Amino acid sequence: MDSSTLQGPADWSSLESGRLSAMVSIARAAGEHTLKYFGTGELHVDAKSDDSPVTIADREAEQLVRRKIAKAFPEDTVQGEEFAETVGQSNYRWVVDPIDGTKSFVCGVPLYSTLLALEKDGQPIGGVIFIPALGEMVVAALGQGCWHQRRETDGAPAEWTRARVSERSELSQAVFVTSEVGSFDARDRAETYKQIERACWITRTWGDGYGYLMVATGRADVMIDPICNAWDVAAILPVMVESGGRFTDWKGVATVRGGDGVGTNGVLHDAVCRILGCD
Repeated sequence: MDSSTLQGPADWSSLESGRLSAMVSIARAAGEHTLKYFGTGELHVDAKSDDSPVTIADREAEQLVRRKIAKAFPEDTVQGEEFAETVGQSNYRWVVDPIDGTKSFVCGVPLYSTLLALEKDGQPIGGVIFIPALGEMVVAALGQGCWHQRRETDGAPAEWTRARVSERSELSQAVFVTSEVGSFDARDRAETYKQIERACWITRTWGDGYGYLMVATGRADVMIDPICNAWDVAAILPVMVESGGRFTDWKGVATVRGGDGVGTNGVLHDAVCRILGCD
């Protein structure tokens, strides 16, 4: 598609009966709600059954998303991390991760994100990665491009600009990011991590949704999730595709329900998949 014909998020109100425009505003509202608790030093942290942390901020932000969707689009399904799926009657499904990077959140690290995706007939067609503490957002809709927005010095959102992945074509020049090195160990793939680290120029744990935002805006080139759920990456697939990159599971399938994920600038995807052992 000619980039001159692409519509930015401000012009999406007529698309998918307003859902794509709502996706942006709902994600922003949920993310901003988390700031009520961020960095307070008084946040109570609970452990889930898998020992991962969860807070009142996670739960309240997801409840906010669910209320807004139920009011505007009551026939739609909603899937989230913290509560059971609400099954609707339409062919649309929303997928929310209210705080992706709760470990960062509870430690006062501003790199956690709020993720919201819109699916149609089971396929992600739009996604938002919002970094509330930084006021930074990337938004994508299939066929409408990927868009990046920062926060101005006065706190107001800046203008939308096109988000594009890097053009780096050699792993030796690439920035590789991931959420947690130990997750490779959990899959008995510690050597895989070491291979990718050796192959790339720089490795950092700027992970979770922020890592994919870094790839979508050309500041990193490879982001890998050894273990993930649909709510961790549903928003990521359209962001990667529309910014010029690729997102697949470790088998090389473009799905958000494969249990793992890899997002790249596209040029490097095959090289990374060879190390991962993609079929």
